[in-house]
Amino acid sequence: MTTTDSQPCNFTINRPTLKLGSSGEAVKQAQCYLNLSMQGDRLLEDGSFGPVTEAATKRFQKCAEITVDGIVAAQTWSFLTFWANSPDFVC
Repeated sequence: MTTTDSQPCNFTINRPTLKLGSSGEAVKQAQCYLNLSMQGDRLLEDGSFGPVTEAATKRFQKCAEITVDGIVAAQTWSFLTFWANSPDFVC
């Protein structure tokens, strides 16, 4: 596992495309970033990209005004990284 200490979530620095059915450390990273980016119910950082994580991803994408598809790819990773490291919430 590769990690970075400069980020609030230290599961991995890898940024693969994630979607419904994905699993692993990168999913935990995305779940952690989603938790830091939005107010409201927190996701369980379990590494399983299920319907709840997909719905949270779509909510994040809508709030960030980017393509809403429920898939964590390059654009979503970029915005997640920004908002997870911001003192504010995207929504």
